[in-house]
Amino acid sequence: MSLRLIFMGTPDFAVPTLLELVAHGHEIVAVYTREAKPAGRGMKLQPTPVAREAERLGIPVLTPKTLRTEEAETQFRAFDADAAVVVAYGMILPQNILDAVPLGCFNLHGSLLPRWRGAAPLQRAIMADDAESGVMVMKMDVGLDTGDVAMAERLPITDSMTAMDLHDALAPLGADLMVRAMGALDRGGLQLVKQSEQGVEYAAKIDKAEARIDWSKPARAVLRHIHGLSPFPGAWCEADVEGEVVRLKILRCTLASGSGAPGDLLDDRLTIACGDGAIRILELQRAGKQAMKPDEFLRGTALKPPMRVG
Repeated sequence: MSLRLIFMGTPDFAVPTLLELVAHGHEIVAVYTREAKPAGRGMKLQPTPVAREAERLGIPVLTPKTLRTEEAETQFRAFDADAAVVVAYGMILPQNILDAVPLGCFNLHGSLLPRWRGAAPLQRAIMADDAESGVMVMKMDVGLDTGDVAMAERLPITDSMTAMDLHDALAPLGADLMVRAMGALDRGGLQLVKQSEQGVEYAAKIDKAEARIDWSKPARAVLRHIHGLSPFPGAWCEADVEGEVVRLKILRCTLASGSGAPGDLLDDRLTIACGDGAIRILELQRAGKQAMKPDEFLRGTALKPPMRVG
């Protein structure tokens, strides 16, 4: 048996779920995604990653600006789907859309709800020094990630893990979880549990104003801040390089031995003192340049003690 599904998603994170649902025999009758946006040197319109995959698979693609019109509801209902699967779609589903499929709309969320409801759960989990993250399948309601939860998978967060690393680990894990959830839904055996109202945290959208590194914090907090914002928007600091103040985006680091005034460069391997302890940079990017490893960066940039970044 299989379900008739509407798939709603936009970024790379959603693609594995779409592909796994198709591979397991579910009929994807339509894909909803965000509109193409200009990108690249020529600023040509670029379809979303989900749109590209749907078009390759021959699935109809819709990019409505809103779902709050009667026309949008009529079009949604016309697909006669059993349920909808939503993965990082980027648009709020109003109640009439939630009610338009008989079995409901199911969201794959990148956190262990109720912790990190909201827009940036992966980044916030790393920045908050959480020991683990995960994915959950939730039956959607009109609240912000408040619906009943069906299934979950957990994943440890290590100190070496950036937001992109966590993204790349959770995407296939979530795809497998959603396939299992839709299989249970098809069999009539999907169990739903109400979310606890204890331990609720909101994962607010990342603001670029948060990105500047505060070297006065302990080394572990600095590391988690850097990794939580890598690769976008990227945690940054400034350094005086040969009389020019340059912005350095730090993409990856590790805890290191050493101490000094916060921001002091401690050696010629890009070890930097924090409020307690130190970190050593493993990957960084100068404004307008490609990301580099320290050895490559230092060949073209004089950065060594006694210097301070801020």
